[in-house]
Amino acid sequence: MVYDGILLGLIVGFFRGGLKHGLNQFAALKLRSGWIFPVLLLIQFFIFYLQERFEWVASINGYLFAAVYITGLAFLWLNRHHTGFMLIWIGVFLNFAVMAVNGGRMPVSVEASAVLGPYYVDMLREGGAISKHFMMDASTHLPFLGDIIPLSSPYPRTQVISIGDVVMNVGIFLFIQYMMVSRDKKAVQPAKTHQA
Repeated sequence: MVYDGILLGLIVGFFRGGLKHGLNQFAALKLRSGWIFPVLLLIQFFIFYLQERFEWVASINGYLFAAVYITGLAFLWLNRHHTGFMLIWIGVFLNFAVMAVNGGRMPVSVEASAVLGPYYVDMLREGGAISKHFMMDASTHLPFLGDIIPLSSPYPRTQVISIGDVVMNVGIFLFIQYMMVSRDKKAVQPAKTHQA
């Protein structure tokens, strides 16, 4: 879902005439501990890859994803002065919270997942849903924060998302709009800048 916010933000920013300015802004953007984000993406990729091949990795993937989320939250907090980053932090935190109280996995509504087709629903019921998801039931904690929002046609991608995903993508969208359209140079200044 995070890619949806990025793509929509770039498309809207482009049509608002922010291509050239956006390229300059992003080129000058300074993020604290910016190396963390690409490293986290690589780690998640390896978790997805290894859990399909090694049972012991699959057995601890909840803890691994929790560590990724905690590190990501720390990175977002360090950069909270950027427009939209606090909303992104809140969205990620909501997803982390529901996963943390449910054994490190994201609960998914069976009713909402019907948009994904019978194969996914059957896999969910059998407990074989891929990666960090599991079927929501009466024992699920904080179910309203799970994947309960179905998206299908006319939305271009069929998926089931959470409230946290929505909040996170609003933050991503606002950040990209600010970077592409705003002429306020504060967007690219490090947080340590002090006024006289």
